[in-house]
Amino acid sequence: MQAAHATAARVGGRRPGLVGWLLLCPMLLWLAAFVVVPTLILAYASFTRADEDTGFPIYRGGLTFENYRRIVLDDDGHFLRTEQEEITTVDRDGTERVTGTHATTVIAAPYLRVFGSSLLYAGITTVLCVFVGYPMAWYIGRANERTRNRLLMLVMIPFWTGFLIRTYAWITILATDGLLNGLLQYTHAITQPFGMLYTPGAVVLGLVYSYLPFMILPIYGSVEKLDHTLVEAALDLGAGPLATFRKIILPLTRPGIAAGVLLVFVPAVGMYAISSLMGGGRTPMIGDVIQNQFFTGRDWPFGCALGITLVAMFVAAFAILAKFRSSVTGSDHAFRAR
Repeated sequence: MQAAHATAARVGGRRPGLVGWLLLCPMLLWLAAFVVVPTLILAYASFTRADEDTGFPIYRGGLTFENYRRIVLDDDGHFLRTEQEEITTVDRDGTERVTGTHATTVIAAPYLRVFGSSLLYAGITTVLCVFVGYPMAWYIGRANERTRNRLLMLVMIPFWTGFLIRTYAWITILATDGLLNGLLQYTHAITQPFGMLYTPGAVVLGLVYSYLPFMILPIYGSVEKLDHTLVEAALDLGAGPLATFRKIILPLTRPGIAAGVLLVFVPAVGMYAISSLMGGGRTPMIGDVIQNQFFTGRDWPFGCALGITLVAMFVAAFAILAKFRSSVTGSDHAFRAR
């Protein structure tokens, strides 16, 4: 047993040789050409100024932090501001009277609030994907091989069509004169159509629909590897279904949950097509703001600064989730060892 562990340690710690580096070269060149170099160009442009005519980055008068200042501060240089809200009461004759004011402190920078709303939508999407995807992944992982393959195919079917086609299909379904309103009126569930499109709920629905398979598949991988004899042993020893799930199933499937959270949360933060098409621009996310800076606002350096800030958020989220996943994996190994 000790010899096996020693061999595994030697194999795991062995550095790649010449053949290994040659095999890695295409991937490293691809990353350098299409990830590292564009990111460095984006970072440099974020410290420049925009040309008044074209909006392109120009180096004039040295580098500047003005673009990043615009992200965290408003035009007056404030990070926070106090808003006064009037408190009104209605008299018996129907007259409204102002009886006082209520002060609230809010973030002054509008772009920082957009970052916050993007994180909120991504967080809600991730939580919903976990609650919806976990039971589906559990059922698929426990099904027989024939049923499992069919269910996995159903999960992958949305990828057979283009992303924009699927988004426009949801627009057709959720429109005021769309399929869902028509069905509800036909069954007399409602008397008048109501607006479901261009709302925050429509944005969350589109995000969950788009990223749900990325949550199901990692959790399914953990469920498939789960030793079900441990579950049977817990039930035989008197543990109830809830206790078995909390103490046995959940700890052993947490690596899949952590991977799914990473695959859903990080891209959902920067998604802009769904919020633009299904939200109608009423619930902008940071991706919409970046696109507008390049194509409408004609301020490329500020768009680059927003992009670099988004990249920094991606790196921070990836580091936090990766650390959480490594701790979960370590506890999983300790649990199995016991």
